[in-house]
Amino acid sequence: MLVESRRIRDRYRLLEPIGGGAMGTVWRAQDEKLDRTVAIKELLLPHDHDEQRTEEAKNRAMREARIAARLQHSHAITVFAVLEEEDRPWLVMEYLPSKSLALVLGEKPATVDEAIRVGVQISSALAGAHRAGVVHRDVKPANILVSEDGTAKITDFGISRAIGDVKLTATGEIAGTPAYLAPEVARGEDADFAADVFSLGATLYAAVEGQSPYGTADNPIALLYKASSGEIVPPEKAGRLTPLLLRMLASEPAERPSMDEVEQELLALLHDAEPGDSVLAATIPETEVPAVAAAPAAAAAPKGEVTAVSPGARKGLIAVGAGAALLCIAVVVAILLIVRQKPPEGNVAAPPPSQPSSTSSSSASAPPSTPASTPSPSPSPTPTSAPSTSPTVSTVASSKTAVDALTAYYGLLPANTEAAWNLLTPHFRASRNQTYETYKSFWSRYRSVQVSGVKEAGPNRVTAHVSYDGGNGENDTFTMVQVNGVWMIDAQN
Repeated sequence: MLVESRRIRDRYRLLEPIGGGAMGTVWRAQDEKLDRTVAIKELLLPHDHDEQRTEEAKNRAMREARIAARLQHSHAITVFAVLEEEDRPWLVMEYLPSKSLALVLGEKPATVDEAIRVGVQISSALAGAHRAGVVHRDVKPANILVSEDGTAKITDFGISRAIGDVKLTATGEIAGTPAYLAPEVARGEDADFAADVFSLGATLYAAVEGQSPYGTADNPIALLYKASSGEIVPPEKAGRLTPLLLRMLASEPAERPSMDEVEQELLALLHDAEPGDSVLAATIPETEVPAVAAAPAAAAAPKGEVTAVSPGARKGLIAVGAGAALLCIAVVVAILLIVRQKPPEGNVAAPPPSQPSSTSSSSASAPPSTPASTPSPSPSPTPTSAPSTSPTVSTVASSKTAVDALTAYYGLLPANTEAAWNLLTPHFRASRNQTYETYKSFWSRYRSVQVSGVKEAGPNRVTAHVSYDGGNGENDTFTMVQVNGVWMIDAQN
């Protein structure tokens, strides 16, 4: 049958293969019902067509679709549907014109800044996955897609699993790629969140160093043996990324940071990056809200050492870590000094970490109506104090539950962007390098916003359906935090 005439469910016309691997072939296709381009993954079933393994493969595809559907994230490829055709599953997914990070790195190694930009986006998606109880299990350059504008998205949750699900991989089958496997997984232990942290660290290491942290080997079995030992080759080109990489690549899972902490530290490093000219160095796209992240966490000092590092090299690496820790302390002190100053009138939130402080001009993150340099003889209010002139803001500030607070927040929009902006945490803003001006510009596009179905989804988590100008809208999950007794929005997925 010619590819041009091949259709799935009389709706999806297969155009051309655009990728694939051990689990299946990915096609660029046309959804003729909705007139849009999609990517369709054709799951390859076992060659022997054993009934048990065939059923196992189908179950794995269904689980991938369910998991991906739970992870509606700006840096994770969305799965629209799962179909069964020609006696095998097909996954209908978002199409992103892009190259895999593996291909990009094959053309040109990444700079430290470029690796950090990709790392921020992918760690954000994985942090959301971990919060939902999902381990990806196969984080590697081939499963990261990078578009021309620098947008990076993680894909292929085909061998991922939800915590508590039955393990569906075949007996004795290794889930993951040896070059990026955590040591405990290479030794046959089950993968957990810390394994994803290691694999992302190995991916960023390979991006800047040009090889796996385990070095090179003649065959996968030899590489698997190296991985099981947990010994890595110390990074030489990672620069300021080195301290974080060493923590992510710690041989003991307990010594690695959480994915939330990885995202926070990469964001801090991103603010120091110089924009470049390459694809990977493009600015991360801005939206009205940041990707999923946990409440802000302070950067921690290196927790462990890498066994492959010689005593002399270890001293140098510890010195690097100590210097990084001192730098973090200096940054925290500077932020505290900014927060202790009285913010501009009508701006009740501290400026995001990405914005420089100034005593001669308005803060880029604050509504520009009042100069930031104007001091006040009265005591400085806390960063979450609400303007007394706005009863709606008072309603938000007095909300007893996160559900009430989210409902009240959307009641401010789109008219009162200043008050709404002040109910977003600095982490919320910094996740996208967002300023008040970009936030205000976004909301100026709409005449109305409606929120419905607001309900609790877990500790400090709220789900809601949000629509704009009477459109269909979308279902979102919000992470809410209390700062000095006031509910604020810290993340949205």
